[in-house]
Amino acid sequence: MNSSPDKIYDRGTVTQWLNGMVKPLQQRIATGAPAAIIGIRRGGVDVAQYLYTALRAQGTALDENMGQLNIAFYRDDFSSMGLHPVVGASDVPFDVTEKHIILVDDVLGTGRTVRAAMNEIFDYGRPAQITLAVLIQRTDHELPIRADVAGQILCTNPGEYIDWDADTLQVSVGAKS
Repeated sequence: MNSSPDKIYDRGTVTQWLNGMVKPLQQRIATGAPAAIIGIRRGGVDVAQYLYTALRAQGTALDENMGQLNIAFYRDDFSSMGLHPVVGASDVPFDVTEKHIILVDDVLGTGRTVRAAMNEIFDYGRPAQITLAVLIQRTDHELPIRADVAGQILCTNPGEYIDWDADTLQVSVGAKS
C-alpha cells in the first residue's frame, strides 16, 4: 500500500497535460495511414477516452471505435507479479492492419507494459505505425521505450509511485511504503 503522497497534481494541472497532448497527436494523425486509438487497461483507457473525445471534437479523422488492451498475460514479468484482479478481455473492434495506431497509457515507467501491448497489437495484425502517447513519462526506465507524446515528464526514483485517478483527474507522487 502507498503512503501519503509527497506531491499532488490537481485537476487543472492534469487537464492542461491532457489538453497539451491533443495538438501533437493531431499533427501525427494528419499524415499517413488512417488512425485508431487503443488504450491500455486500466488507466490508459481513461486517458485514451479523454484524448479520443477531444480529438474527435476537433474534427480529427479517427476510427469510429476505440480499442482496449488487457496485456496481463503478455508481460514478461507476469510470473513474478503474482495474481491480480481480472481486468477483462481485450477489445479491438477494428482491423489494425495498415492503420496508424495511437497506443495510450497513463504512466510509462519501466516500459514493460508498452512492450507487452505492442506484442498484443501484432497478434491482431501489422499496423502501419504505432505512436505512443502517455499522460506521464517517468524517468526511471528499464527498457529503451519512450513516448512520442507525453502530457508530462516526471523525474522519479525507482522507490516512488505515481497514481492517476481518472475520476478526480488527479495525479499523486510519493514514496512506496
